[in-house]
Amino acid sequence: MAKGDNSKVWSVFSLVAALGATAVARKAIDKSWQVGTGKKPPENPADPDIDIWEAVAWAATTGAVVALARMYAQRRAASYYFKSTGTLPPPLRKDGQ
Repeated sequence: MAKGDNSKVWSVFSLVAALGATAVARKAIDKSWQVGTGKKPPENPADPDIDIWEAVAWAATTGAVVALARMYAQRRAASYYFKSTGTLPPPLRKDGQ
């Protein structure tokens, strides 16, 4: 397989892993928010009717959990890629690998 092909495969694989992780994380966050607060999560934290601290808590929680889920999924995808091809994905290779 040519170097360009590996890069394209990794790009698609990484994107799918990130999107899947984001979707799962958002569902988990929404459910946790409902259980923890007894309210539906804010649809738009910028809405002036939403308390500022609720908007801040929602933004911080969502940002952190989604970023961690994406990072974990992409690390797992890189591990799978390595096991399948014997090399790291193109963006993760160091010079000389």
